[in-house]
Amino acid sequence: MSWNWNSHGLPFLPGNTFRDVTKSAFHRSQTLNYKNGFPLPRRPTVGIGQDPLLSEQLMQQEVNQLTFEIPDVRFESLYKIPPKDFVPAHVALDKKVLRFSAYFQEDVLFSPNEVYRVRPVMIYYYLEDDSMLIYEPTVENSGLAQGKRLKRQHVPKNERGDHYQYKDLNLGIDLDVYGVNYHITDCDEFTTEFMESEGIVLNDPQPMPVDPYSKSREIPEPAHTTPTETDPYHQFLTLDGKVLCFFALWDDADSLYKETRTVTIHYFLADDTVEIREVHEPNSGRDPFPVVMRRQRLPKNLKPRPFPSCVLEVSKHEVDEYFSPTDFQLGHTVKLRGRPFMLYDCDDFTKEYFQTNHPDMEMKPIEVPKKVDVHHNRKREVPPYNGFGSLEDSLQNCLSLIPEPPRKNVMKMLENNLKVLRYGATMISQNPSDDGRHFVMTYYLSNDMISIFEKPSRNSGIISGKFLEKTRIPKPGSTVDDPEFYSPADFAIGATVDVFGHHFVLTDADQYVLSYLESISSQIPSQTLDSVRQKLGEGEVNNQPGERHGDEVEELPRDASEGQMPSLLFPAQ
Repeated sequence: MSWNWNSHGLPFLPGNTFRDVTKSAFHRSQTLNYKNGFPLPRRPTVGIGQDPLLSEQLMQQEVNQLTFEIPDVRFESLYKIPPKDFVPAHVALDKKVLRFSAYFQEDVLFSPNEVYRVRPVMIYYYLEDDSMLIYEPTVENSGLAQGKRLKRQHVPKNERGDHYQYKDLNLGIDLDVYGVNYHITDCDEFTTEFMESEGIVLNDPQPMPVDPYSKSREIPEPAHTTPTETDPYHQFLTLDGKVLCFFALWDDADSLYKETRTVTIHYFLADDTVEIREVHEPNSGRDPFPVVMRRQRLPKNLKPRPFPSCVLEVSKHEVDEYFSPTDFQLGHTVKLRGRPFMLYDCDDFTKEYFQTNHPDMEMKPIEVPKKVDVHHNRKREVPPYNGFGSLEDSLQNCLSLIPEPPRKNVMKMLENNLKVLRYGATMISQNPSDDGRHFVMTYYLSNDMISIFEKPSRNSGIISGKFLEKTRIPKPGSTVDDPEFYSPADFAIGATVDVFGHHFVLTDADQYVLSYLESISSQIPSQTLDSVRQKLGEGEVNNQPGERHGDEVEELPRDASEGQMPSLLFPAQ
């Protein structure tokens, strides 16, 4: 019914019904919804226009009456229990896995130490699709190919093509999988609860047998708790991998060149051995893996002998004392194998070791003068310029056998890409034909290079165009070994720029030059910034911004972000 009918004691006949004129909603409530792409139907709770259902009214009346009469089974109930929703197995049993512990016995042939080997495995049974996986835990340094023994799959049970089900698994049984007999010994708590819920009684768990060969290789625990002084393994087990590192200078005065080399002395605490390695330097002409002395024990004092002897190696019975960590004191010279080594520094681990074990020794580093190349009796310098390419290109020929391109400041190139500073310049020359020629000087902020173009002039007889390609221009007085190049701080209006013997006077600049210099005003001299402001402010005074007179250039709008550059090659019309 579209509206709630109330008899008020009148029969349900035409003319005895009343409509609620205040009611305005006559829609039917929604009974279908979608969630995650699946339709979810639901029972309606209200009728049309939010009116209560007739069934709901009858139920409320029955509840109010609280009658205890036995319902008549001959009549069908008004309310039917909705069927349960169907849930597929891959949803209900997703990520539910049974885990069993098992082992298999492998025969070992042609070995006097073992006859068979016991290898434990884990059997995983996936309930969603009845597949199985067998995994063998990896054991370090076992020498066996361990890990996944059987990929996840349906395991055949017999020749008819049936595969194993969870009902076929139990504790204490043998599981035949492709010719290998796995004996199941135990399972986890979830497997036990699932089996009991399915009515399967599990057998008692069994202990995992011990591999006899692995047990024979176990090292018995020492009988004493504190190491003895005569224990030969205590020093190795406690100090293995701990090395003292000293930095020293080797004054090789007996060699042909009589030079001083930097070496590193390693003292191995595990066996009291010493190794000396030379610090390799590029282009030194020496072996890149220099070993001055191989790792060995160094005798400090030999036992006196009543007769002369000549032997190749000294045994421990002939040595009275070996070198120890206390013999290496910073600031002292220690003589090893007849060679003097002056210790000047050590690493942090060495300092910590001496503070803990030898607090009376002060390990304070000393200053060492800079290394001098005695071959040429002068300090190492940058190789001279060979005339090919730039200075960086020439240096790469000396750093490696196969030259590589020099490194560039990528961040600077990306930030200043397509950003240039343009200046108007006039050449100053003693030659009357060259004096007064007008040029445009462009400074590229991405790589600090400069290019120069000559503006065309009428009836001059000089071909205009490119005067100088993009290159870096050194300042007058700078040397090849220590060059100093021009920068935006040097380009003041009226300043003279020396370009490889040609002199140019800056007479004009773009409006972008002023905005850029003001953005980095802390790095630009005030004289340079004021000259550009004074020059570019002339147009504002005459109410003609960006306009030049005579032979000066015309200023055009410029967008620095898009890299649009005004044309300074042609004079204003």
